[in-house]
Amino acid sequence: MEKRRVTGINGRAEPPVDPAVMAEAVTYAITSRRSIRSFRDVPVDRYTITRLLEIASRAPSGSNIQPWKVRVLTGASLAAVSEALVGVCRLGEAERREYHYYPQNWRPPYIERRRAVGWGLYALAGVTRGDKAAGERQRALNYSFFGAPVGLVFTIDRDLEQGSWLDHGMFLQNLMIAARGFGLDTCPQAAIANYPDILQRELSIPDLEMVVCGMALGVADPADPTNGLVSEREPVSEFATFYD
Repeated sequence: MEKRRVTGINGRAEPPVDPAVMAEAVTYAITSRRSIRSFRDVPVDRYTITRLLEIASRAPSGSNIQPWKVRVLTGASLAAVSEALVGVCRLGEAERREYHYYPQNWRPPYIERRRAVGWGLYALAGVTRGDKAAGERQRALNYSFFGAPVGLVFTIDRDLEQGSWLDHGMFLQNLMIAARGFGLDTCPQAAIANYPDILQRELSIPDLEMVVCGMALGVADPADPTNGLVSEREPVSEFATFYD
């Protein structure tokens, strides 16, 4: 099989790559991505974070408007934001997310899928049915970015339309796949948007922007049982229709 020359993100020609090797690398990066909920205490340097964001920014967007914005939290800033979010969560304050992420009315097959992954996670975390306190402790881990050394907060301008949210999602996926290429793991976190006023205060986010979600980034802790969760996927025959 003929090797192909790949053009880098700066337009530079990269060394020839065997298509089979390239296919395996891309496939591995995609299929090995999982939502990691426990991280090792290993820092991620700023160069690597910047490089990942640079790669992710190659995501497509309508008319190339590039609607994504990111706040990168490490060290003291991450600790302060985590403390504030965990605090309101433990106080039981009502969530105040500014958009609907989940369906307003759950129905099959979505409710069954949600229950399956939820109870699968709780089983690995040692949370039993009816143990409300343990469930709340597990839930609160969201707000400390699961102990990751890097927390990311994503926003979008309020006056942009649904198409830009689709573009933003492709940027997020690019970032998560790029992280796998660097031996890092992530957890996309809709929960981080549950308290936008806290984030606006701590990060000086202007009213023009809406919090989309957060993301934990770092090196996965293989010893934590919750990182063994592998959610199921429906076969292609269940979601694709082919027309000849």
